[in-house]
Amino acid sequence: MIGGSGGATRRPSAASRTRGDPSSSAPDPDARRAAAAAAARRSGRGDHGPLRVMAVSARTLLLLGIASVALLSVAFLAYTGGWWQAEAESEGAAALRRMARSVTPLDAPRMMDLPQFQGDHKESLYWGTYRPNVYLGIRARTPLSLIAGLMWIGVKNGQYFIRHVCQDSDELSKYGWADHNGRDYGRQELTDHDLHLTTSFLKEKGDGSGYGGDWAVRLDAKNEGSSLSEAQESTTHLFFYIADEAGKLITMGSHEPPSRGPVLLASGSHEEIGDWELYLRSEDNLEIHRAGFQTISMHNLSDLVQHALVTNARQSGNLNLPDMTEDSSNAMIYQVSIKLPAKIDMVFLSGAGSKNPMTAERVNRLTGPMLSTRLESKQKDFEERYDQIFNVNNKIVSKELSVGRAALSSLLGGIGYFYGQSKIALPKGFSQKNGDKYIPYWPAALYTAVPSRSFFPRGFLWDEGFHQLVIWRWDAHISMDIIGHWLDLINADGWIPREQILGAEALSKVPEEFVLQYPSNGNPPTLFLALRDLASGIHAHQFSDEEAEKISTFLKRAYVRLNSWFQWFNSTQSGKYEGTFFWHGRDNMTTRELNPKTLTSGLDDYPRASHPNDEERHVDLRCWMLLATNCMRSIAGFLKMDSSLEKDYYKLSDQLSDFETLNKMHLDDKTGAYFDFGNHTEKVRLRWYENREAMKRELLRETLEAPHLQLVPHVGYVSLFPFMMGAIPPESWVLEKQLDLISNSSFLWTDYGLRSLSRTSSMYMKRNTEHDAPYWRGAIWINMNYMILSGLHHYAHEDGPYSVRAGELYDELRSNLIRNIVGNYQETGFFWENYDQKNKGKGKGARSFTGWTSLVVLIMAESYPSLHR
Repeated sequence: MIGGSGGATRRPSAASRTRGDPSSSAPDPDARRAAAAAAARRSGRGDHGPLRVMAVSARTLLLLGIASVALLSVAFLAYTGGWWQAEAESEGAAALRRMARSVTPLDAPRMMDLPQFQGDHKESLYWGTYRPNVYLGIRARTPLSLIAGLMWIGVKNGQYFIRHVCQDSDELSKYGWADHNGRDYGRQELTDHDLHLTTSFLKEKGDGSGYGGDWAVRLDAKNEGSSLSEAQESTTHLFFYIADEAGKLITMGSHEPPSRGPVLLASGSHEEIGDWELYLRSEDNLEIHRAGFQTISMHNLSDLVQHALVTNARQSGNLNLPDMTEDSSNAMIYQVSIKLPAKIDMVFLSGAGSKNPMTAERVNRLTGPMLSTRLESKQKDFEERYDQIFNVNNKIVSKELSVGRAALSSLLGGIGYFYGQSKIALPKGFSQKNGDKYIPYWPAALYTAVPSRSFFPRGFLWDEGFHQLVIWRWDAHISMDIIGHWLDLINADGWIPREQILGAEALSKVPEEFVLQYPSNGNPPTLFLALRDLASGIHAHQFSDEEAEKISTFLKRAYVRLNSWFQWFNSTQSGKYEGTFFWHGRDNMTTRELNPKTLTSGLDDYPRASHPNDEERHVDLRCWMLLATNCMRSIAGFLKMDSSLEKDYYKLSDQLSDFETLNKMHLDDKTGAYFDFGNHTEKVRLRWYENREAMKRELLRETLEAPHLQLVPHVGYVSLFPFMMGAIPPESWVLEKQLDLISNSSFLWTDYGLRSLSRTSSMYMKRNTEHDAPYWRGAIWINMNYMILSGLHHYAHEDGPYSVRAGELYDELRSNLIRNIVGNYQETGFFWENYDQKNKGKGKGARSFTGWTSLVVLIMAESYPSLHR
């Protein structure tokens, strides 16, 4: 039988969880506090509850919001001279206004309309391996594209399974790009039990090509583990497909048995590339079967293949496609049955026509011996360029070199193109006529790297800044293209949805309850990490004149959007007192979490104040704001932007850089650690309670001692954020204390990298709920280790009494990280989401995680930003 595909996946630490009713035996005082707040809401004390709007369409909501803004603006202009008085606005109208703005694009020139992203640049990136969620997927950077991809039949426990979508349940022992230049070449290795597949991708624009050029895929299949006679007796089934998302007809090609020459499989027409043709060529004996489908659902093509195989097998007894096509088929699947070893070349020609005299020459250039030569040349070019850019030959041993290339390649090969509309959560009490609790964002494209092809094959805002630290060094034009796409997602308030789930393929990997995005929720503005580097690179004459001009043009266009994004943070994430910040959105009513998560910080369950309120101060957010402020000041300075804005950023930068203020707000003098501040008690625990009404037990938080305002005494990554940002003077005694925290194995040091939370913390490796295992409570994360290495590298080169010690710690930590990441990759075939400091540094979490774990490339190259106070 043929088994089904696995279910959807999500981040291990869920973006939200349904909170049940508190138990009648819930612990004090948390349950009493929750009950009192609920009673106050029911009795009408405090603010009025939100206006409940039922049976309202999204269009009506937008019109109402816009109309209410217009009417209220006229009233306020008459009575207040234009100053917006929130007290005069009903809460319902305010909610409608906020909803309308949340799905309205920022009124500013689009980044992707810049001339540098048009013409040759746009065409050169038109085709690519832009479907990271499947083992091999090709599409164009256009909303309704032709898509192509690979499937095969794998065997597990005596059952046949379709391999198509990347998922850990397939139990492939290895998959990932060994080479990929992000533009026109890639080579991937996949091992599925005894089957070893090498997939190569090559793209070129030659004479006669249509828009975007031609491309080829080579499938090189071998048998590993079985004897030669066993391999020759068994048949391997590969499936290659091509489909049109616009629904246009695809014409089936020749039905003649394949010969040694190329076989026309399919042809069609697309408005952007003209007529096209798909060819197959192989020197091996093979059998081809076909099936054509008329479908608008491209994310589940493997389900169509599976159903066709099962139906035909029951009728004919053969595991073959039925050699039939539905009327108006827009998806063609080709089953290639082969004896191993075998090599198959697939060629796509744009602007093609079988009567074109150049067709045979173009096919010949992208198949057989000529393709082999071109792939070898591209591989050599990739390796030479890697060595030139990262210059690692004298910094690592030879076995580590290929791992670094694989890390870069898997990051570049994981770049995807997505198109769709985010779903924006409506305020509580609001719903659409059909019951939906969301309204759609505007239709938008996103070109972005992804953290993991199997677990997280979509865009994550906080991850992307770390991705771009690697990508801009490899190809600044691709990096600016990606950052530009993200900045074009900014709405009228300056907010960017932190998780981008665009299109059916992306949605298919996310449970429905985790899809909605909340306009009140931020995410670390890590894009400023890459933007700081680009701006600093111009100052340091790191780029050619042409590159510098394009980066300057990019930053100038981006400045309005970056300013809006910054102001969103400054206005929505500010604290109770001037110059303080905290991540808004923590649940101050929950009794189900040991410590309420701070998902918006990116550090999820990292312990913060036990009882969230508006007195909180988060030191990591203060440092992110310092980074953003300095970056904006730098851009404004060298581009000679608006002088008043530049002065504002200089003023804020001076405030956030003030070392005495930082210490007064966040420093623990005893340990030299920087802590959050808030309403906190250490005396909390999770305890089982009997809910007699529901006839079940519940694990709820019990508070044994009343919280009070204080520093939150948990040493971990957050404690080192000022160090990471270079905010500590090199002669300060605080720097010595920070080095003590880093080097002490009772706190953060391990032989595999720095753990996220100190062993001395009361939350160290503690579960946060019945279902949430520790996530940022001890594991080793490469993005934070890279930033700490940046700090060590900085202080090792600064004049001061601690430079030698910083240099020694830098060397040892760098060596530990490289050894552990490389060792895990060589043992398991994968890069990992994080590493287990309690289990000899073994990889854990999502595997095939080549998002920020790819920072190992920069660690090997010793490539770090310039940190300036």
